Amino acid sequence: MEGTNQTGMIHFHFRPFSKLPEVQMLIFVAFLVMYLVSISGNGSISLIIWSNHSLHTPMYFFLASLAALEICYSSTIAPLTLASVLSAERALISLPGCGAQMFFFIFLGSADCILLAVMAYDRFVAICHPLRYTLMMSWRLCVQLALGSLVLGFILAMQLTVLIFRLPFCRSQEISLFYCDVLPVMRLACADTWVHEATLLVVSLTVLTIPFLLIALSYVFIMAAILKIRSAEGRHKAFSTCSSHLTVVLLQYGCGSLIYLCPSSRYSPERGQVVSVVYTFITPVLNPLIYSMRNRELTDALKRTMMRFLLS
Repeated sequence: MEGTNQTGMIHFHFRPFSKLPEVQMLIFVAFLVMYLVSISGNGSISLIIWSNHSLHTPMYFFLASLAALEICYSSTIAPLTLASVLSAERALISLPGCGAQMFFFIFLGSADCILLAVMAYDRFVAICHPLRYTLMMSWRLCVQLALGSLVLGFILAMQLTVLIFRLPFCRSQEISLFYCDVLPVMRLACADTWVHEATLLVVSLTVLTIPFLLIALSYVFIMAAILKIRSAEGRHKAFSTCSSHLTVVLLQYGCGSLIYLCPSSRYSPERGQVVSVVYTFITPVLNPLIYSMRNRELTDALKRTMMRFLLS
């Protein structure tokens, strides 16, 4: 930290959603329900895939990894947000605490986006090269790709977080969001931040634009291969395995692009608040629902697991 930072004295507090206690309580209940549904939904997907040998394939390995990431991602934001909504005056966060939350948010969010690109590659191999799928998507490669997404996310998060928290923060202030995101925290610094904004743009391009272009390219080849399938049932099965992934990609990358790929001068705290609620609370709830509703194998495995539990 530079000289003007007084780590032991500076604390941030989060901007409340409303000044009305009744509205704040409704928001607290809604966020708590979404968080619990997210944890239980993503946890169920991970457990079902782990406990059913028929789902021990690369596609479901990546899906279980994504569900585990979503649990960690939600837990980085939700507990402190719930505390601040319930009592904004008491829910203060220190400078190191804010840095830790930002690091894990960037780390897990980046790994999430990169893993979605890995999942698109898995679908590309499965549909475009079905006879070579087992050879190309070996378990060793799957583990390497999953770990690679974590390592790249870790490196990007560490570099960006350290850079931002080397800025001088002169006094305790209000963060114009419900968690320590990059742009709102950067605006609280009492120094020029153009280098940091440029670094954020590079990280955003690495995490959002490049993986999205790879996903789009994969789906061009996937759609071409699906259209060549003669049977309607075969086309439907191939499309159903991709549609859920594509829906999650559009949600994740769409929300991220609205915040991080826009010029920082056009950043709106109000828009940031709304979009951030979508990708920190709503998307982790929707992901397990989207995958379970569009995937017959996962739905059947869930039914079998529930039957075993009821009969035991």
